[in-house]
Amino acid sequence: MPELLLELLSEEIPARMQARAADDLKRLTTDRLVDAGLTYEAARAFVTPRRLTLVVDGLPVRQPDRREEKKGPRVGAPDKAIEGFLRGAGLSSIDDATVQSDPKKGEFYVAVVEHKGRAATEVIAEIVPSVIRDFPWAKSMRWGATSASSESLRWIRPLRSITCTFGAATEEPEVVSFTIGDIASGNVTYGHRFMVPDAVVVRRFDDYEASLRAARVMLDREERKDAIRDAAKDLALANGLVLVEDEGLVDEVAGLIEWPVPLIGAFDEAFLGVPDEVIRATIRANQKCFVLQSPDTGALANRFILVANIEAKDGGAAITAGNERVIRARLADAKFFWDQDLKTPLEHRLPKLNDLVFHAKLGSMHDKAHAIARLAMDLSEVVPNANKKQCEQAALLAKADLVSGMVGEFPDLQGIMGAYYTRNDGLPDAVADAIRDHYLPQGPSDPVPTEPTAIVAALADKLYTLVGFFGIDERPTGSRDPFALRRAALGVIRIVLENELRLGLTEWFAATTKVYGGIGENALEHWTDAYDVNATLLDFFADRLKVYLRDRGERHDLIDAVFALSNQDDLVLIVRRVTALAAFLDTEDGQNLLAGYKRAVNILRIEEKKDGVAYEGAPDRGYFEQDEEKALFAGLDAAEAEAASALHAEDFEAAMAALSKLRGPVDAFFDHVTVNADSPIVRRNRLCLLNRIREATLKVADFGKISG
Repeated sequence: MPELLLELLSEEIPARMQARAADDLKRLTTDRLVDAGLTYEAARAFVTPRRLTLVVDGLPVRQPDRREEKKGPRVGAPDKAIEGFLRGAGLSSIDDATVQSDPKKGEFYVAVVEHKGRAATEVIAEIVPSVIRDFPWAKSMRWGATSASSESLRWIRPLRSITCTFGAATEEPEVVSFTIGDIASGNVTYGHRFMVPDAVVVRRFDDYEASLRAARVMLDREERKDAIRDAAKDLALANGLVLVEDEGLVDEVAGLIEWPVPLIGAFDEAFLGVPDEVIRATIRANQKCFVLQSPDTGALANRFILVANIEAKDGGAAITAGNERVIRARLADAKFFWDQDLKTPLEHRLPKLNDLVFHAKLGSMHDKAHAIARLAMDLSEVVPNANKKQCEQAALLAKADLVSGMVGEFPDLQGIMGAYYTRNDGLPDAVADAIRDHYLPQGPSDPVPTEPTAIVAALADKLYTLVGFFGIDERPTGSRDPFALRRAALGVIRIVLENELRLGLTEWFAATTKVYGGIGENALEHWTDAYDVNATLLDFFADRLKVYLRDRGERHDLIDAVFALSNQDDLVLIVRRVTALAAFLDTEDGQNLLAGYKRAVNILRIEEKKDGVAYEGAPDRGYFEQDEEKALFAGLDAAEAEAASALHAEDFEAAMAALSKLRGPVDAFFDHVTVNADSPIVRRNRLCLLNRIREATLKVADFGKISG
């Protein structure tokens, strides 16, 4: 089957846009091919800093023929209706139409139109220009002489050539000819911009990829990443060092080069007195270079690896020297900031936090620092082994490094630099570690704080943010979450669960609101009265908990079933309930009890709606007529008492086991008892007995929320 090969070569494709662009090219092109009747076997997209490439295998050489029936007017319709039908169907005479009968509408004309499939090259020649013109770049530009017209071609950077060929593997491929802007498609591309800029004649994909490799272009992004990673490790090893691995940087560098050439450089050992994180951030941010460390001590070495995009004639000496000059200057700046920052104790920086706005409606970072310090003192009383004074110090100083020179230069080092400055000021390591870790976790793979002081600081910071933004009605909507509140809530959930902390969320939402009220007379003037902040936040946490547990394989309906109970804001207990409920429902007893519950509730719902009353009263044993009623009543008494005792002891497995004993009495009741008895009193009594099944299960979960 033939293959379509498409390459769009431009001046540049920014690294951050490359992966999305490759996906868009594949999606847009293949969707339109399929819509045109050209189905395919496989499609692959590739991207480099200059080119987008798509290869589609297994396409047919032409569209399939298509037969279409067009329904026309009824027989005997006015001439104008007949004429319009003939024009639309492409018929010269009504005799060319057929007549069909409908029992309701009578006889009407039908035109059978045969559409001959076109050659695939014709269709592709229409599809590709439409894809190029409709390409969803976030930003694009016009260029050249034609750019004066708003109708001229737009692309991320000037588009230089379009390669488009089609053909079977055993044949010479055909150029799919079209012109867009002032660029005509062809079978020619160009190699590496500097090393082999010559034209390369393109045939099929295998030949194209091999020809580009010979022209110093590594087409496959994953191959470039592997080459960067492996070559950097080998070069480090050859110099007796170890590469500090950085997958994010590997990915970024792969988007900057078409032919990776690793080189090693050095900087003055005197700069090693600056914290490792600063050296790494400086070298990474400014030059996209990798740092190295000693294999024996793990300390950073005064060497780095850069990845060039060219095999230089001098072996890369000039490129390395240029990078060394820039890194030397950047490290000198970093050392200056470091030396200057150490002269001012972190506590003395607190007044400058007044110049940083946390939010216009919520005050300054200075307000936040003092508020979370007060909240931290309260939290220290419920976090095991937390030192109240250290928790207050950590929370108060957690944001002070934001006004340091180093964090001003490298914002990603906030918290990290605060820890260094705290130790320099002679404060306890627990305080320094808490300042470093209070931002954690920032992503699903990040660890959570585990030391008491760090736990308290992290919780205080996140709770303050969440309550504040919900208080001013700045909640996430859809995909919009500018203040990262979903991340903050998930952080609280993970910290609480992974440290098994017993915190009532609503209690701490209220406590956090109080510290907002304590930072000034007008602190709550923007607080919304439109809704209950605590209730809305609890719903928000329920949604985040569903995401967290779903990622762990738990069922979201079971979370709903537990959250539906009143006063469910202890995350540890909620998860224990969900886990116990899931295990119970995996048993035959659990499934049968669930089925019995649903049967009981369905009967109640129907009868309550019909009668206009709720059957919530206690059943009277004096009206029981059958042994199965008595057995169910006794079973409910025993199960409820046993479950209540187990719930009080927070033994949810035992509570489920107590409920499981209802299976037999419930099954027997439905097998032998007619709920809608002739006697109204007996009927009512039996419906109240069914309601007790609903109430008994509601002690552990709302079974009505459970699917299945």
